[in-house]
Amino acid sequence: MNKRKLREDDVDLICRHREQMFREAGRSEEVLLTMTPHFREWVEPRLRDGTYFGFVLSEDELPIAGIGLMAIDWLPHPSHPAMDKRGYVLNVYVEPSYRKQGLAHVLMTLAENEFAKRGLQFAILHSTEMARTLYAELGWHGTTEMAKAISA
Repeated sequence: MNKRKLREDDVDLICRHREQMFREAGRSEEVLLTMTPHFREWVEPRLRDGTYFGFVLSEDELPIAGIGLMAIDWLPHPSHPAMDKRGYVLNVYVEPSYRKQGLAHVLMTLAENEFAKRGLQFAILHSTEMARTLYAELGWHGTTEMAKAISA
């Protein structure tokens, strides 16, 4: 297995992984067909300027897993009272035939090391039901966050 940092030309891979992740979580095709082009438009400039970063794992030049990361502006908070940023983990995806081999654990270790390297002492993620156990085993825990979609 090889690991490397995300590059600008990984945009198709990132979009495919994100779409498949949400598909497996039960999102509708209609929503995904709307989301993916908008996500592509959003992520391309962030890949270019490095505000969206992360890693790809591959085997024989074939990408088998990936993770996206960001350092996001966030007000000082009891979890990080002297910092105005937090790490954000997104788009964690392992190809189905490579699951249960510890690759998500490798990705999360890479993420935590990268955040530490960048001086980020607190990170968040949103989890699918399928991944909650893995994240809990790695020391991640639920928060008090709630959400509501607002109609325009």
